[in-house]
Amino acid sequence: MNSLKLNLSLALSLLLLFLGQIEPLRACSSVLVTKGASADGSCMITYAADSAGFYVWLDILPACDGSIRPADRSAYIPDALPTCKVLGFYALTRVKGFQGIMNEYQVAITETTFEGPSELQNKVGSLEYTELITITLQQARTARQAVEIMIREIEEHGYIDLGESFSICDPNEVWVFEIVGTGSTDPKKDTGSVWVALRVPDGHITAHANQARIRDFPRNDPENCLYAPNVESFAIETGRYDPKSGKPFSFEAAYGGIDDTSKRACEKRVWSFFRRAAPSLNLSDDYAQNVPGAELYPWSIAPDKKLSLSDVMALTRDRYDGTPYDMRTGIDAGPYGNPVRNRPLTWKVDDVRYAWERPISVPQTCCTILTQSRSGLPNEIGGLTWFGWDDAYTSCYFPLYMGMSEIPDCCQTGNVDRFDPDSSWWIFNFVANYAYGRFSEIYPDIQKVQRELESHFLKLQPVIEKTALSLSETDPELMRAYLNDYSNSGILKVHTRWSKLAADMIAKFNDGYIRSPSGRYPNVGYPETWLRKVIQEKGDQFRLPPKEKASQ
Repeated sequence: MNSLKLNLSLALSLLLLFLGQIEPLRACSSVLVTKGASADGSCMITYAADSAGFYVWLDILPACDGSIRPADRSAYIPDALPTCKVLGFYALTRVKGFQGIMNEYQVAITETTFEGPSELQNKVGSLEYTELITITLQQARTARQAVEIMIREIEEHGYIDLGESFSICDPNEVWVFEIVGTGSTDPKKDTGSVWVALRVPDGHITAHANQARIRDFPRNDPENCLYAPNVESFAIETGRYDPKSGKPFSFEAAYGGIDDTSKRACEKRVWSFFRRAAPSLNLSDDYAQNVPGAELYPWSIAPDKKLSLSDVMALTRDRYDGTPYDMRTGIDAGPYGNPVRNRPLTWKVDDVRYAWERPISVPQTCCTILTQSRSGLPNEIGGLTWFGWDDAYTSCYFPLYMGMSEIPDCCQTGNVDRFDPDSSWWIFNFVANYAYGRFSEIYPDIQKVQRELESHFLKLQPVIEKTALSLSETDPELMRAYLNDYSNSGILKVHTRWSKLAADMIAKFNDGYIRSPSGRYPNVGYPETWLRKVIQEKGDQFRLPPKEKASQ
């Protein structure tokens, strides 16, 4: 490891400079897959924790019998109420504290922030979205119960955060819960919020990406929809909805705050999720491109075929490849097809506004998550979180079973201020950032290792689960130890392999060359398409006189 530290430290200054230049940005994306829409009958939700400089440690909150109340973990849970074990992460920068992902009953919750009108953020209340997620996971046994708990906690303690879209699932149901404050300022009066929770129809998928997406919703179907009593009346009182308009009430229209930028940056992500899952729908990109009168995207769709785990992993890596918005092409991609664009997202030249594309997979991602909740299996086996550090495009998913009880040191070390090769977060960030300058040449090496590791875990999954299921019938404690050891070995395997990849990259792609296996350094040059653009702009500067013909 010492030689690796030495090699990686050579690039530290450039890496920190790059990270420091990126503006903080809420850029999360989620696709939600119901039981009937998945190939293996699991409910799945994804999450990309996107925010510049966002640094987390993986951790597990143990279950307790109600007599133990850590001050920073369960502030609002009654003393006598037992809590559930929760897998999640501690954020060391930006949003502080613990954010749960999945609990021991296979209930999973993730989010994307749509913010909403700034005047609606409550000035009083106690709950930020991370706390709301965690205390709900500490109590809920089903997705429906999670929705009910969130409603109760909001009513009792007040919601003080921005507008949020929550993804919630268990082995049988998938829900979206959208909430925004009411601008409360007086703790003696209203500390409330407006919200709606809608169940995703079985056999369908849906998505959200920092934009509220629930529009009209059923008022007399409590099995599939719950909503705040004031959700429409508050919109009327504040001039956000006119019932005389003849249009149905829409939560998104009243509280979502959509504009030309969010259509491009948020709804285009939904379009890309949907166009890949159901190409037969031939969904137009007009709405995302701000074409006047364009049709809205459906709230949920049935995929053309049931989605496998690998299919969903691929969706999280989407960068509009193969579309007119392919980020690997054009002058903005440079000579090596770099799909990364530095922030800010929007910019001006000569008073004309422009915006970079904002795909599902972005470099500002701290970690990417895919949860599986599966009926017919013990919760320790059925509850599975696939976790990846940094950007999904250049990352690797590894399995974390809910039967696990420990997290290795590589997931609980370091911080964003100083490079640490013992930290998985830093190793993955280094590999991705090193690749950006020569992406088309380096990315294939990353993808090769990514596929090697993920295919290994996917092939092992049925074998591991068959063994664990057999142990559950004879020795449940041994089953949990087995799943803990397997999950931890996977984390360490990925960290070790990615560390080797980092060292190999530095040696192979050095000084503008690609070192051959024999140790030679052949000239590489630049793609002809890019050279032609150079000639067009500065050809006179680089032109050489024609070679004189050799004398006869």
